Formats: sequence, C-alpha cells, structure tokens
Amino acid sequence: MPVENPRELPRQTPGSTATGTAERPSARLHAQAADSVDATLELLARGDYVADRALATAVFLALRLERPLFVEGEPGTGKTEIAKVLANALGAELIRLQCYEGLDVHDAAYEWNYARQMLEIRLGELRSAALAEPAAGSERREDIARELFSERFLIARPLLRALQAHDVAPVLLIDELDRADEPFEAYLLEVLSDFQITIPEWITVKAPQPPLVVITSNRTREIHDAVKRRCIYHWVGYPDAAREFDILRRKAPGCSEALSRQVVAFVQALREVELYKLPGVSETIEWARALMALDAVALDPDVVENTLGVLLKYQDDIARIQGSEAARLIERVRVEAART
Repeated sequence: MPVENPRELPRQTPGSTATGTAERPSARLHAQAADSVDATLELLARGDYVADRALATAVFLALRLERPLFVEGEPGTGKTEIAKVLANALGAELIRLQCYEGLDVHDAAYEWNYARQMLEIRLGELRSAALAEPAAGSERREDIARELFSERFLIARPLLRALQAHDVAPVLLIDELDRADEPFEAYLLEVLSDFQITIPEWITVKAPQPPLVVITSNRTREIHDAVKRRCIYHWVGYPDAAREFDILRRKAPGCSEALSRQVVAFVQALREVELYKLPGVSETIEWARALMALDAVALDPDVVENTLGVLLKYQDDIARIQGSEAARLIERVRVEAART
C-alpha cells in the first residue's frame, strides 16, 4: 500500500538508509553557493557562461528559494548549458531527462524489474512445491507477494534518481519539455511542487534535499500554466553584440579578435534578415571554429558562401543569403569595423 503522508516516512530513499529527521549538512549547499546576484554572475562566469543580470537573478532565486528554473527561448541560445555549468560549478551530479514524444513514467521516473519479479515468483513456486506442509508453502507465497514491490525490484529513472539521497543535491535537467506530450506535464506537477514521487505499489518517495531543477523549452508548443506557476521563469533571448563577443572569446579562444568581431557582426546582421531559423549562439561558436579550421583570417564572399551550412540549417535560408545578400552583409560588417 502507498504511504499517503510522506512526512511520516523516515529520511530514506531508494538506495539509502534511514538517517532520522535532521537535515543533511549538504542540504543547502546550493543556496549557499551563490549568496547574491553578483555572486551568481561570478559562479556562471567561472564556467564560461556569460549571463546577463536578469538570468543571473533568476538562477539566484531558484537557488535561494529552492524553486525549479524554467528557461524558454530559441534553440541554440544556451538554455541547456545553464544546467551543465551549474552542476559543474556546484560540484553536483547532472541528471538529464531528455524529453521526446511518447515519454512516459516508465522512462522518466521509475519502472519495476518485471523479469526479476517473474524469476522470483518462479523460484518461490519451486520452493513451495518442495515443502511438505501446505501451510508453510502458503506463507512463503505471501512473503514473496509482499517483496515483489519493494526497493529490491525498483529501477530508478532520472526523476526518481534526482530525489534520492546525494552528498550534494543534484541538478536535474528536464530538457526540451515542449517535445513531450501534455499528459507528462501533469505527472511532473508533484515533482516540481513537493519534490516527491508517489509510487502506488510502494511508498511516496520525498527528496531529503531538493534538487536544483532546470527545465528548458524551445517553445514549439505552449507549456501549461500549472508547470510554469511552480517555477522561476526566464526567457533566454539572443545576446547583444558585446555579450556574444565575450561568449565567443571564451568558447573559441583561438579565434583572433578581428575575426571574432567580424563573425559576431555578421551573425548579428543575419538575425535581422527574415529567415525560417535564425542562427543561435551555438552556431556562432561553431562557425568561428569552422573558420579557424579553414585558416580564415577575415570574412570574404567565398568563405562565407562555403560555410553557410554551419550557420543555417535550412536550404531555403541558405539560398536566401547566398550571393548578393551575403555580399551586402559582409560589406556592412566592414563598414562597421571601420567605424570602431
């Protein structure tokens, strides 16, 4: 039978032992890791993540208030990287749940090891058959039935693993939630509000220390308000030129300053063009690395035309930029460079 009131349980999760009700020394390491917005900015910067103050404020509040962080924005703007950097900076395990259509509780939270359960039943039947006394065999079958739905037969998936005991509370990344089906959002509500999972056949597992939850969405569909209300929300947009240059210098340090400025100026101008999919920061970084691999020292029409596939991922967008439009953008970059 499930335990309906998780507060009556000992401080115990699958894979751990009861430790009493005293708070673990590491339970609030996340909140102490960044005691101000400025400290959070520095925390992210140490992981080479160049955040604006609004994002640092959202991360700080998620840490301090122990609330999930919901970050939404265009693909390639660094949403997933936030969780990776925080896990590394906090010395925490990163537990990642990659969402997809058809994702259910068995892949996301837990499932029972049915093969092992069936083997246990079969072994129990053989032992019972070997017993001379029918009453003893019946008692053995009842013992097996009670054991079938216990920790021994439980397989923990990312959501349940994040609620288990850790030396440092983990970072749970629920990546691209918009790819999952809407019913899965409803299942997440218990996790996001109470940091617990109810396993009907067993107990309600409550985290002894709340994980830092980071949820990302590319907004291919709207996420239900019930999810967003439980989170600190932040929209991650494209960075301005100064911040994108700073990002590029950190992520592609081998790129010369002159070429880096040209790359950023070109991408910034490209985002003003009406395209099906605008290049994100990740494309900016990859383009700079591609140009370095080609030993390019400056942008010219040939190198831009030959590498547009690094920046743009749709043929219609590439065709829109090739030729005169690429030449126009390169000339604009040169003019702006001459002014600085």
